Amino acid sequence: MSGRSTGVDTTRNWDRWWDVFVAVVPWTLLLPSAALVLSQPVSDWTEHTVTVGLTALVAAWMFLGCVRPWKGGGPLLSGIHFAVLLALASALMAHDTLFLMFTIALFFRAMVLPWPLTFVGVAATSIALHTTTMGFPGTDTETPFLEQLFLYVGVITVQTVAIGGGLVVATKSAEQHRERRVMVARLEEALEENAGLHAQLLAQAREAGMLDERQRMAREIHDTLAQGLTGIVTQVQAAQRVWDGPGSARPHVDRALDLARESLTEARRSVQALHPRQLVESQLPEALGEFTRRWTEEHRVRSGLDVTGERVALSPAVEVALFRVAQEALTNVAKHADASRVGVTLSYSDDVVLLDVRDDGRGMTGSRRHGFGLKSMRQRIRGIGGTVEIETGEGEGTAVSATVPAIPVEAT
Repeated sequence: MSGRSTGVDTTRNWDRWWDVFVAVVPWTLLLPSAALVLSQPVSDWTEHTVTVGLTALVAAWMFLGCVRPWKGGGPLLSGIHFAVLLALASALMAHDTLFLMFTIALFFRAMVLPWPLTFVGVAATSIALHTTTMGFPGTDTETPFLEQLFLYVGVITVQTVAIGGGLVVATKSAEQHRERRVMVARLEEALEENAGLHAQLLAQAREAGMLDERQRMAREIHDTLAQGLTGIVTQVQAAQRVWDGPGSARPHVDRALDLARESLTEARRSVQALHPRQLVESQLPEALGEFTRRWTEEHRVRSGLDVTGERVALSPAVEVALFRVAQEALTNVAKHADASRVGVTLSYSDDVVLLDVRDDGRGMTGSRRHGFGLKSMRQRIRGIGGTVEIETGEGEGTAVSATVPAIPVEAT
Protein backbone atom coordinates (compact mmCIF):
# COMPACT_ATOMS: atom_id res chain seq x y z
CA MET A 1 0.00 0.00 0.00
CA SER A 2 2.80 2.44 0.79
CA GLY A 3 4.50 1.85 -2.58
CA ARG A 4 1.25 2.49 -4.40
CA SER A 5 0.58 5.69 -2.42
CA THR A 6 4.11 6.92 -3.12
CA GLY A 7 3.66 6.33 -6.86
CA VAL A 8 0.32 8.14 -6.95
CA ASP A 9 1.72 11.06 -4.92
CA THR A 10 4.69 11.29 -7.31
CA THR A 11 2.35 11.47 -10.32
CA ARG A 12 0.22 14.13 -8.64
CA ASN A 13 3.32 16.16 -7.73
CA TRP A 14 4.57 15.99 -11.31
CA ASP A 15 1.17 17.14 -12.66
CA ARG A 16 1.14 19.98 -10.15
CA TRP A 17 4.67 21.11 -11.10
CA TRP A 18 3.82 20.96 -14.80
CA ASP A 19 0.71 23.08 -14.30
CA VAL A 20 2.80 25.63 -12.38
CA PHE A 21 5.45 25.61 -15.14
CA VAL A 22 2.87 26.21 -17.90
CA ALA A 23 1.32 29.04 -15.87
CA VAL A 24 4.64 30.73 -14.98
CA VAL A 25 6.50 30.56 -18.32
CA PRO A 26 4.36 33.22 -20.08
CA TRP A 27 4.92 35.63 -17.18
CA THR A 28 8.68 35.06 -17.19
CA LEU A 29 8.78 35.91 -20.91
CA LEU A 30 6.19 38.72 -20.96
CA LEU A 31 7.62 40.94 -18.25
CA PRO A 32 11.30 40.85 -19.42
CA SER A 33 10.16 41.48 -23.01
CA ALA A 34 8.11 44.49 -21.89
CA ALA A 35 11.03 45.78 -19.82
CA LEU A 36 13.41 45.54 -22.81
CA VAL A 37 10.95 47.36 -25.06
CA LEU A 38 10.40 50.09 -22.48
CA SER A 39 14.17 50.50 -22.02
CA GLN A 40 14.60 51.52 -25.65
CA PRO A 41 14.67 55.25 -26.42
CA VAL A 42 11.65 56.50 -28.33
CA SER A 43 10.79 59.82 -29.93
CA ASP A 44 7.16 59.61 -28.92
CA TRP A 45 6.01 58.44 -25.47
CA THR A 46 2.84 57.17 -27.10
CA GLU A 47 4.75 54.02 -28.08
CA HIS A 48 5.59 53.27 -24.45
CA THR A 49 1.98 53.95 -23.51
CA VAL A 50 0.83 51.38 -26.08
CA THR A 51 3.42 48.92 -24.78
CA VAL A 52 2.24 49.33 -21.19
CA GLY A 53 -1.41 49.13 -22.21
CA LEU A 54 -1.02 45.97 -24.30
CA THR A 55 1.18 44.34 -21.66
CA ALA A 56 -1.37 45.14 -18.94
CA LEU A 57 -4.17 43.77 -21.09
CA VAL A 58 -2.29 40.50 -21.70
CA ALA A 59 -1.40 40.23 -18.02
CA ALA A 60 -5.04 40.78 -17.02
CA TRP A 61 -6.23 38.13 -19.45
CA MET A 62 -3.68 35.62 -18.18
CA PHE A 63 -4.58 36.48 -14.59
CA LEU A 64 -8.23 35.91 -15.43
CA GLY A 65 -7.25 32.47 -16.72
CA CYS A 66 -5.57 31.73 -13.39
CA VAL A 67 -8.57 32.90 -11.34
CA ARG A 68 -11.04 31.01 -13.55
CA PRO A 69 -8.97 28.03 -14.74
CA TRP A 70 -9.62 27.54 -18.44
CA LYS A 71 -7.82 24.19 -18.58
CA GLY A 72 -10.81 22.27 -17.19
CA GLY A 73 -13.46 24.50 -18.74
CA GLY A 74 -14.06 22.34 -21.78
CA PRO A 75 -12.94 22.77 -25.41
CA LEU A 76 -14.98 25.96 -26.02
CA LEU A 77 -13.69 27.98 -23.05
CA SER A 78 -10.14 26.69 -23.52
CA GLY A 79 -10.21 27.58 -27.21
CA ILE A 80 -11.60 31.07 -26.56
CA HIS A 81 -9.01 31.82 -23.90
CA PHE A 82 -6.17 30.66 -26.14
CA ALA A 83 -7.48 32.51 -29.21
CA VAL A 84 -7.73 35.81 -27.33
CA LEU A 85 -4.28 35.32 -25.82
CA LEU A 86 -2.81 34.60 -29.26
CA ALA A 87 -4.49 37.70 -30.72
CA LEU A 88 -3.02 39.86 -27.95
CA ALA A 89 0.40 38.27 -28.48
CA SER A 90 0.17 39.05 -32.20
CA ALA A 91 -0.67 42.66 -31.37
CA LEU A 92 2.37 42.81 -29.11
CA MET A 93 4.63 41.39 -31.84
CA ALA A 94 3.18 43.85 -34.34
CA HIS A 95 4.01 46.62 -31.89
CA ASP A 96 7.55 45.31 -31.26
CA THR A 97 9.21 42.08 -32.44
CA LEU A 98 10.89 41.62 -29.06
CA PHE A 99 7.55 40.22 -27.84
CA LEU A 100 8.23 37.23 -30.11
CA MET A 101 9.78 35.53 -27.07
CA PHE A 102 6.48 35.81 -25.20
CA THR A 103 4.58 34.32 -28.13
CA ILE A 104 6.82 31.24 -28.03
CA ALA A 105 5.38 30.50 -24.57
CA LEU A 106 2.01 29.87 -26.23
CA PHE A 107 3.36 26.54 -27.51
CA PHE A 108 3.28 25.38 -23.87
CA ARG A 109 -0.22 26.78 -23.46
CA ALA A 110 -1.35 24.80 -26.51
CA MET A 111 -0.21 21.59 -24.83
CA VAL A 112 -2.95 21.73 -22.21
CA LEU A 113 -5.70 22.30 -24.77
CA PRO A 114 -7.98 19.32 -25.53
CA TRP A 115 -5.97 17.24 -27.98
CA PRO A 116 -7.98 18.02 -31.14
CA LEU A 117 -7.30 21.73 -30.49
CA THR A 118 -3.62 21.16 -29.72
CA PHE A 119 -2.66 21.06 -33.41
CA VAL A 120 -4.83 24.11 -34.10
CA GLY A 121 -3.19 26.04 -31.27
CA VAL A 122 0.34 25.08 -32.32
CA ALA A 123 -0.39 25.86 -35.97
CA ALA A 124 -1.92 29.24 -35.11
CA THR A 125 1.05 30.13 -32.89
CA SER A 126 3.50 29.07 -35.59
CA ILE A 127 1.63 31.17 -38.21
CA ALA A 128 1.71 34.20 -35.95
CA LEU A 129 5.43 33.82 -35.26
CA HIS A 130 6.54 33.24 -38.85
CA THR A 131 4.24 35.87 -40.32
CA THR A 132 5.89 38.39 -38.01
CA THR A 133 9.44 37.25 -38.78
CA MET A 134 9.16 36.17 -42.45
CA GLY A 135 6.07 38.05 -43.63
CA PHE A 136 3.35 36.66 -45.89
CA PRO A 137 4.50 35.01 -49.11
CA GLY A 138 4.81 37.70 -51.79
CA THR A 139 5.73 40.53 -49.47
CA ASP A 140 9.46 40.12 -50.12
CA THR A 141 10.08 41.40 -53.64
CA GLU A 142 13.66 40.10 -53.68
CA THR A 143 12.63 36.44 -53.19
CA PRO A 144 10.55 34.48 -55.70
CA PHE A 145 6.97 33.92 -54.56
CA LEU A 146 7.09 30.12 -54.83
CA GLU A 147 10.26 30.01 -52.74
CA GLN A 148 8.64 32.21 -50.08
CA LEU A 149 5.48 30.09 -50.13
CA PHE A 150 7.47 26.87 -49.84
CA LEU A 151 9.50 28.13 -46.88
CA TYR A 152 6.47 29.68 -45.17
CA VAL A 153 4.20 26.65 -45.48
CA GLY A 154 7.01 24.15 -44.94
CA VAL A 155 8.30 25.70 -41.72
CA ILE A 156 4.80 26.07 -40.27
CA THR A 157 3.83 22.53 -41.27
CA VAL A 158 6.97 20.91 -39.88
CA GLN A 159 6.76 22.93 -36.69
CA THR A 160 3.08 22.10 -36.21
CA VAL A 161 3.55 18.39 -36.84
CA ALA A 162 6.69 18.15 -34.69
CA ILE A 163 5.52 20.20 -31.72
CA GLY A 164 1.83 19.30 -31.94
CA GLY A 165 2.53 15.61 -32.49
CA GLY A 166 4.97 15.55 -29.61
CA LEU A 167 2.48 17.31 -27.33
CA VAL A 168 -0.33 14.92 -28.28
CA VAL A 169 1.88 11.85 -27.79
CA ALA A 170 3.07 13.16 -24.43
CA THR A 171 -0.51 13.91 -23.35
CA LYS A 172 -1.77 10.50 -24.44
CA SER A 173 1.16 8.79 -22.74
CA ALA A 174 0.44 10.67 -19.52
CA GLU A 175 -3.23 9.66 -19.68
CA GLN A 176 -2.34 6.02 -20.30
CA HIS A 177 0.17 6.17 -17.46
CA ARG A 178 -2.52 7.48 -15.11
CA GLU A 179 -4.97 4.83 -16.31
CA ARG A 180 -2.36 2.12 -15.68
CA ARG A 181 -1.78 3.46 -12.19
CA VAL A 182 -5.51 3.38 -11.51
CA MET A 183 -5.71 -0.19 -12.84
CA VAL A 184 -2.73 -1.24 -10.72
CA ALA A 185 -4.30 0.37 -7.66
CA ARG A 186 -7.58 -1.44 -8.31
CA LEU A 187 -5.73 -4.71 -8.89
CA GLU A 188 -3.85 -4.33 -5.62
CA GLU A 189 -7.12 -3.63 -3.83
CA ALA A 190 -8.64 -6.74 -5.43
CA LEU A 191 -5.61 -8.81 -4.40
CA GLU A 192 -5.87 -7.53 -0.85
CA GLU A 193 -9.57 -8.35 -0.84
CA ASN A 194 -8.83 -11.82 -2.23
CA ALA A 195 -6.17 -12.33 0.42
CA GLY A 196 -8.73 -11.46 3.08
CA LEU A 197 -11.25 -13.85 1.55
CA HIS A 198 -8.58 -16.54 1.32
CA ALA A 199 -7.74 -16.11 5.01
CA GLN A 200 -11.44 -16.21 5.85
CA LEU A 201 -11.90 -19.40 3.85
CA LEU A 202 -8.91 -20.97 5.57
CA ALA A 203 -10.34 -20.06 8.95
CA GLN A 204 -13.68 -21.55 7.97
CA ALA A 205 -11.94 -24.65 6.66
CA ARG A 206 -10.07 -25.02 9.94
CA GLU A 207 -13.29 -24.62 11.88
CA ALA A 208 -15.00 -27.16 9.63
CA GLY A 209 -12.10 -29.55 10.10
CA MET A 210 -12.28 -29.17 13.86
CA LEU A 211 -16.04 -29.78 13.74
CA ASP A 212 -15.54 -32.89 11.58
CA GLU A 213 -12.90 -34.13 13.99
CA ARG A 214 -15.19 -33.58 16.98
CA GLN A 215 -17.99 -35.42 15.22
CA ARG A 216 -15.64 -38.26 14.35
CA MET A 217 -14.44 -38.50 17.93
CA ALA A 218 -18.06 -38.42 19.11
CA ARG A 219 -18.84 -41.36 16.83
CA GLU A 220 -15.72 -43.15 18.04
CA ILE A 221 -16.70 -42.67 21.68
CA HIS A 222 -20.29 -43.69 21.03
CA ASP A 223 -19.40 -46.75 18.96
CA THR A 224 -16.55 -48.05 21.16
CA LEU A 225 -16.04 -46.56 24.60
CA ALA A 226 -19.69 -45.81 25.40
CA GLN A 227 -20.84 -49.21 24.25
CA GLY A 228 -18.01 -50.90 26.12
CA LEU A 229 -18.82 -49.05 29.33
CA THR A 230 -22.50 -49.89 28.92
CA GLY A 231 -21.59 -53.55 28.57
CA ILE A 232 -19.40 -53.41 31.67
CA VAL A 233 -22.20 -51.81 33.69
CA THR A 234 -24.63 -54.45 32.47
CA GLN A 235 -22.30 -57.31 33.43
CA VAL A 236 -21.54 -55.85 36.87
CA GLN A 237 -25.25 -55.41 37.55
CA ALA A 238 -25.86 -59.03 36.48
CA ALA A 239 -23.07 -60.17 38.83
CA GLN A 240 -24.62 -58.21 41.69
CA ARG A 241 -27.92 -60.00 41.20
CA VAL A 242 -26.28 -63.44 41.62
CA TRP A 243 -23.52 -62.32 44.02
CA ASP A 244 -24.51 -64.96 46.60
CA GLY A 245 -23.60 -67.67 44.12
CA PRO A 246 -19.91 -67.19 43.21
CA GLY A 247 -20.14 -69.66 40.34
CA SER A 248 -22.96 -67.71 38.76
CA ALA A 249 -21.37 -64.24 39.31
CA ARG A 250 -17.87 -65.09 38.03
CA PRO A 251 -18.75 -65.28 34.30
CA HIS A 252 -20.30 -61.80 34.48
CA VAL A 253 -17.21 -60.43 36.24
CA ASP A 254 -14.91 -62.07 33.67
CA ARG A 255 -16.98 -60.63 30.83
CA ALA A 256 -16.87 -57.17 32.42
CA LEU A 257 -13.08 -57.45 32.70
CA ASP A 258 -12.79 -58.43 29.02
CA LEU A 259 -14.97 -55.47 28.02
CA ALA A 260 -12.82 -53.13 30.13
CA ARG A 261 -9.66 -54.39 28.39
CA GLU A 262 -11.24 -53.98 24.96
CA SER A 263 -12.42 -50.47 25.85
CA LEU A 264 -8.93 -49.56 27.04
CA THR A 265 -7.48 -50.82 23.75
CA GLU A 266 -10.02 -48.78 21.79
CA ALA A 267 -9.27 -45.69 23.88
CA ARG A 268 -5.54 -46.03 23.16
CA ARG A 269 -6.26 -46.54 19.46
CA SER A 270 -8.42 -43.39 19.37
CA VAL A 271 -5.77 -41.32 21.11
CA GLN A 272 -3.14 -42.59 18.68
CA ALA A 273 -5.42 -41.68 15.78
CA LEU A 274 -5.59 -38.09 17.03
CA HIS A 275 -1.86 -37.51 16.77
CA PRO A 276 0.60 -40.03 15.30
CA ARG A 277 3.47 -41.05 17.50
CA GLN A 278 5.97 -39.94 14.85
CA LEU A 279 4.73 -36.32 15.07
CA VAL A 280 4.99 -36.02 18.83
CA GLU A 281 8.64 -34.88 18.87
CA SER A 282 9.35 -34.13 15.20
CA GLN A 283 7.91 -32.24 12.27
CA LEU A 284 6.28 -33.68 9.16
CA PRO A 285 9.40 -34.31 6.99
CA GLU A 286 11.18 -36.22 9.77
CA ALA A 287 8.00 -38.13 10.70
CA LEU A 288 7.43 -39.15 7.06
CA GLY A 289 11.08 -40.13 6.74
CA GLU A 290 10.89 -42.41 9.78
CA PHE A 291 7.59 -43.93 8.69
CA THR A 292 8.86 -44.51 5.13
CA ARG A 293 12.02 -46.25 6.38
CA ARG A 294 10.06 -48.56 8.66
CA TRP A 295 7.54 -49.27 5.92
CA THR A 296 10.37 -50.20 3.55
CA GLU A 297 11.94 -52.55 6.09
CA GLU A 298 8.59 -54.18 6.84
CA HIS A 299 7.35 -54.71 3.28
CA ARG A 300 10.64 -55.03 1.36
CA VAL A 301 9.61 -52.50 -1.26
CA ARG A 302 12.02 -49.78 -2.35
CA SER A 303 10.79 -46.36 -1.37
CA GLY A 304 12.21 -42.89 -0.88
CA LEU A 305 11.17 -39.50 0.46
CA ASP A 306 12.04 -36.26 -1.35
CA VAL A 307 11.42 -32.90 0.33
CA THR A 308 11.51 -29.75 -1.81
CA GLY A 309 11.03 -26.07 -1.07
CA GLU A 310 11.65 -24.10 2.09
CA ARG A 311 10.39 -26.04 5.08
CA VAL A 312 8.01 -24.33 7.47
CA ALA A 313 6.45 -25.50 10.71
CA LEU A 314 2.86 -26.30 9.81
CA SER A 315 -0.29 -26.43 11.86
CA PRO A 316 -0.64 -29.76 13.71
CA ALA A 317 -3.95 -30.34 11.90
CA VAL A 318 -2.21 -30.01 8.52
CA GLU A 319 0.72 -32.23 9.48
CA VAL A 320 -1.54 -34.94 10.90
CA ALA A 321 -3.75 -34.87 7.80
CA LEU A 322 -0.81 -35.20 5.41
CA PHE A 323 0.80 -37.92 7.53
CA ARG A 324 -2.45 -39.91 7.53
CA VAL A 325 -2.69 -39.56 3.74
CA ALA A 326 0.83 -40.95 3.33
CA GLN A 327 0.07 -43.68 5.84
CA GLU A 328 -3.16 -44.71 4.07
CA ALA A 329 -1.55 -44.54 0.61
CA LEU A 330 1.42 -46.71 1.62
CA THR A 331 -0.91 -49.15 3.38
CA ASN A 332 -2.88 -49.51 0.15
CA VAL A 333 0.34 -50.06 -1.79
CA ALA A 334 1.36 -52.83 0.60
CA LYS A 335 -2.06 -54.51 0.43
CA HIS A 336 -3.01 -54.20 -3.21
CA ALA A 337 -0.42 -52.68 -5.54
CA ASP A 338 2.25 -55.41 -5.82
CA ALA A 339 4.69 -52.56 -6.54
CA SER A 340 8.46 -52.72 -6.79
CA ARG A 341 9.09 -49.04 -6.02
CA VAL A 342 7.28 -46.20 -4.28
CA GLY A 343 8.16 -42.52 -4.30
CA VAL A 344 6.97 -40.05 -1.66
CA THR A 345 7.41 -36.33 -2.38
CA LEU A 346 6.68 -33.48 0.04
CA SER A 347 6.78 -30.05 -1.64
CA TYR A 348 6.59 -26.72 0.18
CA SER A 349 5.34 -23.86 -2.00
CA ASP A 350 4.52 -20.26 -1.12
CA ASP A 351 1.00 -20.87 0.11
CA VAL A 352 0.38 -24.60 -0.31
CA VAL A 353 2.00 -27.91 0.59
CA LEU A 354 1.82 -30.87 -1.79
CA LEU A 355 2.20 -34.55 -0.92
CA ASP A 356 2.60 -37.13 -3.71
CA VAL A 357 2.74 -40.88 -3.22
CA ARG A 358 3.42 -42.76 -6.48
CA ASP A 359 3.94 -46.46 -7.08
CA ASP A 360 4.62 -48.63 -10.13
CA GLY A 361 2.10 -51.32 -9.16
CA ARG A 362 -0.91 -52.79 -10.87
CA GLY A 363 -3.15 -49.74 -10.34
CA MET A 364 -6.63 -49.45 -8.90
CA THR A 365 -9.65 -51.06 -10.53
CA GLY A 366 -13.31 -51.48 -9.67
CA SER A 367 -14.54 -50.84 -6.16
CA ARG A 368 -11.07 -50.08 -4.81
CA ARG A 369 -11.35 -46.59 -6.30
CA HIS A 370 -14.15 -45.84 -3.84
CA GLY A 371 -12.97 -47.68 -0.74
CA PHE A 372 -13.50 -46.44 2.79
CA GLY A 373 -9.84 -45.51 3.23
CA LEU A 374 -9.85 -43.22 0.19
CA LYS A 375 -13.14 -41.60 1.28
CA SER A 376 -11.73 -41.01 4.75
CA MET A 377 -8.57 -39.52 3.17
CA ARG A 378 -10.59 -37.07 1.07
CA GLN A 379 -12.78 -36.05 4.01
CA ARG A 380 -9.76 -35.43 6.21
CA ILE A 381 -8.01 -33.25 3.60
CA ARG A 382 -11.20 -31.42 2.67
CA GLY A 383 -11.67 -30.60 6.35
CA ILE A 384 -8.54 -28.39 6.28
CA GLY A 385 -9.36 -26.75 2.96
CA GLY A 386 -7.34 -29.08 0.72
CA THR A 387 -7.96 -31.45 -2.17
CA VAL A 388 -6.97 -35.03 -3.07
CA GLU A 389 -6.44 -36.28 -6.62
CA ILE A 390 -5.88 -39.91 -7.56
CA GLU A 391 -4.44 -40.92 -10.91
CA THR A 392 -4.42 -44.61 -11.69
CA GLY A 393 -4.89 -47.10 -14.45
CA GLU A 394 -4.70 -50.86 -14.79
CA GLY A 395 -1.02 -51.78 -14.95
CA GLU A 396 0.03 -48.12 -14.76
CA GLY A 397 0.50 -47.69 -11.02
CA THR A 398 -1.19 -45.18 -8.77
CA ALA A 399 -0.46 -41.57 -7.82
CA VAL A 400 -2.12 -40.02 -4.78
CA SER A 401 -1.68 -36.23 -4.63
CA ALA A 402 -2.86 -34.10 -1.71
CA THR A 403 -2.73 -30.29 -1.79
CA VAL A 404 -3.40 -28.35 1.40
CA PRO A 405 -2.97 -24.70 2.45
CA ALA A 406 0.38 -23.99 4.12
CA ILE A 407 -1.10 -22.89 7.43
CA PRO A 408 1.85 -22.07 9.73
CA VAL A 409 1.86 -23.32 13.29
CA GLU A 410 1.58 -19.77 14.69
CA ALA A 411 -1.70 -19.26 12.79
CA THR A 412 -3.50 -21.96 14.77
